[in-house]
Amino acid sequence: VTIAGGIRRLALSFRNLAMPRVDADLKLDFKDVLVRPKRSSLKSRSEVDLQRTFTFRNSKQTYNGIPVIAANMDTTGTFEMAQVLSKHMLFTAIHKHYSLEDWKKFAATSPDCLEHVAASSGSGQADLEKLCSILEAIPGIKYICLDVANGYSEHFVEFVKTVRSKFPNHTIMAGNVVTGEMVEELILSGADIIKVGIGPGSVCTTRIKTGVGYPQLSAVIECADSAHGLKGHIISDGGCSCPGDVAKAFGAGADFVMLGGMLAGHDQCAGEITEKNGKKVKLFYGMSSDTAMKKYVGGVAEYRASEGRTVEVPYRGDVENTILDVLGGLRSTCTYVGAAKLKELSRRTTFIRVTQQSSNMFT
Repeated sequence: VTIAGGIRRLALSFRNLAMPRVDADLKLDFKDVLVRPKRSSLKSRSEVDLQRTFTFRNSKQTYNGIPVIAANMDTTGTFEMAQVLSKHMLFTAIHKHYSLEDWKKFAATSPDCLEHVAASSGSGQADLEKLCSILEAIPGIKYICLDVANGYSEHFVEFVKTVRSKFPNHTIMAGNVVTGEMVEELILSGADIIKVGIGPGSVCTTRIKTGVGYPQLSAVIECADSAHGLKGHIISDGGCSCPGDVAKAFGAGADFVMLGGMLAGHDQCAGEITEKNGKKVKLFYGMSSDTAMKKYVGGVAEYRASEGRTVEVPYRGDVENTILDVLGGLRSTCTYVGAAKLKELSRRTTFIRVTQQSSNMFT
């Protein structure tokens, strides 16, 4: 008995040691795979239906549209972007820096867009007060995007619960996280759609500054499995650099795909068009960058580091052309695997590991 008790105490002492561990299971990104084609009865891309219908677990609200979302960055999550995307049944997460007066003007001039937009918020008290004022003034807004860099904090979980209690019939997007257990935690706390992605964005430097992250394809596969088991949904947020990546995200099980960099540089993006070396460019930056923090909070606080890049992207004209390119690529993916509806794509997708995506001869 004494020996057995000693062994138990020893085992407990080892368990309590904060030992680092290595998860050696293979984790993949969009660049690591291609989609294997399959026999198809589809004759044309025009036969593919990209619209999805979802009923959300907690809000009980029904969504219908093409589940591609403009990211709630202040350059892409604009009212102008929403006006164009909504014509194609696409969604826009409006950035949190618009005033109540800005929202009222948008609601008055573009009431038909309201069913395809979300009002965004951080997790501070001032954020909550502003969110409440917007949602109370404009009852047509039915979607809320609760967005923080680190969705793993207990404070954020409690914030989600608070927003759910105040707005029981609104659909709540919340994140960002990359693991199944936190997806489940947020869904059970009142969120309907979980934003998945830490560090994959084109102007995000979180992985460089913190060493924290998760390859996006694997994150989507694992988080979708956890969410769908609870009748929740996920957004693949970040990591898409071309229409093929959007298709891979949907193939991996994402219900929605959020785009930032792919929608940057257009007329509908905030910021002036400038010239550099004879070419037109627009500014694009991460919301944790020096640029964003100087713009909204006076600079980077001394206790933190900037976790975003500021870049000049080529001016790309009207976003309509990019939208049609993305949707055309997605329809083509569906024809390659025999998916008549976007809903069928994940069931028809087999990924194959590759060492090269495409030829770089003429880049």
